Amino acid sequence: MTRFPAVDGLRAIAAVAVVTAMVGLHTDAPFAGVVSRLDVGWAIFCAVSGFLLYRPHVLAWFSGTLPPLTLPYLRSRALRILPALLVAVVLSIVFVPHPATTYLKWAVFTPLPFYLLLPGLGRLLTGYERPTRRSVRWRLLVLVALTVIGPVWMAAVPQAALWLPGYLGWFAVGMGLALWQVARATGRLGPSTLDTLTRVPGTLWGIAAALLLIAATPLAGPYDHSVPTPAQALLKSLLYTVIVACVLFPVLTPTARTVRVLGGRPAQIAAQLSYGVVVYGFVVLGLLHGPFVVQLPVTLVASVVIAAASYRLIERPALRFGVRRKNTAVARTASNATSPSSSPAR
Repeated sequence: MTRFPAVDGLRAIAAVAVVTAMVGLHTDAPFAGVVSRLDVGWAIFCAVSGFLLYRPHVLAWFSGTLPPLTLPYLRSRALRILPALLVAVVLSIVFVPHPATTYLKWAVFTPLPFYLLLPGLGRLLTGYERPTRRSVRWRLLVLVALTVIGPVWMAAVPQAALWLPGYLGWFAVGMGLALWQVARATGRLGPSTLDTLTRVPGTLWGIAAALLLIAATPLAGPYDHSVPTPAQALLKSLLYTVIVACVLFPVLTPTARTVRVLGGRPAQIAAQLSYGVVVYGFVVLGLLHGPFVVQLPVTLVASVVIAAASYRLIERPALRFGVRRKNTAVARTASNATSPSSSPAR
């Protein structure tokens, strides 16, 4: 399976951004607008998940093989997500005030319906016809249309921002980039201006930074959990959608320098811990009180320590258990396929 090492660094950055935004929400942070908009890390996580989870469906479509099986996929997702999440929820219920606990459950559980829907979406978007250039372009247009769902939902019901439709557009960004990447790698799509942009990542990241500064103004809504106006909610969601596209796109075909910076061993370790840093960050934050400049480093360090312990003692054993189950099932299937028939000879 193709690995995208620069994505590791992106996941680590997203985790730090989310924790920073959470701390800023609970303290009087300097540069409150910029700090609050670092919750764009949630959008980055969604786009990365959409890319990594939808790409196997695209590969199967292009190669004419069977798509990923639903039950093994769901089992692997559950073993990756639920152990740390359930521990964090229990800890938050015991130690953290109710409002923070509620936000943890909403913010982290909201993407889970996407994981349940993905097998169906994958089959819907990769079936019915061969992967010609026309069919690829048609599906890219469908995924671009899906990115509009989030902003429209946010504008229509901004008080329900944590529901799945608000996130769906960010997942669709990753899915669209997965389709584009595989189509370019296999020659289904020819060269375009997009290929040039992958060679100048600083340009796209600069655009993302500029858009983040625009989002940090009151035009994109309040800096706390107050309900924005429809126009503010629409603008913020649109800006986040473009930001995640600009951030993720260059790491799919990265330059050597990008790989060195975002894809080294430290980035790989940080990516493994990124999920735990976020979910345990809610718990740590609920136990601390203090100014932003003190609470941020303490929260980050404590979250990393707990996430590392959780990954070693809970998450990695669960993942290894899943791999053993998968290998056992594969071996049993191979054994049954190669064993002599037990039927009497005729």
